[in-house]
Amino acid sequence: MARAMGIVGDRWTILILREAYYGVTRFDEFEYYVGVAPNILSGRLKKLVDAGVMTRVPIPQHSGRFEYVLTEKGRDFFPAYLALKKWGDDWLAEPGGPQVVFRERKAGRAIIYPKLLDTSGKSLRLEDVEVIPGPGAVPFNRSRFGSAISVDEAAAEASRRKRK
Repeated sequence: MARAMGIVGDRWTILILREAYYGVTRFDEFEYYVGVAPNILSGRLKKLVDAGVMTRVPIPQHSGRFEYVLTEKGRDFFPAYLALKKWGDDWLAEPGGPQVVFRERKAGRAIIYPKLLDTSGKSLRLEDVEVIPGPGAVPFNRSRFGSAISVDEAAAEASRRKRK
C-alpha cells in the first residue's frame, strides 16, 4: 500500500488521473481542468511517467510537445479510482448527487462499481476478510500475520510475475 500511495497518493495525482480517465492528454488541458500550477503538474506527470502509469507521446503536428497517455498500468488503476470515487459519491457528494457519472458506451447504462465478492459471488464485508502474509511478505509481516501462504496465493503471485 505504501508503494502505491507513493505514486498515486496525493490530491494532484489523483485529479490528473481523473482527467486522464476523462480523456485528457495535453499538459495545458490538465492544467486547466485540474487547476494546478504548472510546476506541480510537471512534477506529478513526471512521477507518473517514471512509474510507468503514463507515457509521453510526441505530438507530430507540434514539434517539442507531448501528450500524456495512460499505459496498461495506468488503465489497470481505473477500478481503484472507481472505488475511491464511489466512496466519495456515497459519503461526500452534495445532496443533488455526484457531479460526474460513468456509463457503458454501448449500453448507455450506469456502470456497476467494483464490489468485494467471495468465491461464490456473495458480497464480502471487512468482518469476512482474513489478513495473511503474501508470497513476498517480509519477516515482520510473516510474524505479524502468520506464515502460511495458500496454494491459490502462490499461483496468483506466479501469474502476476509472468504479466510483468
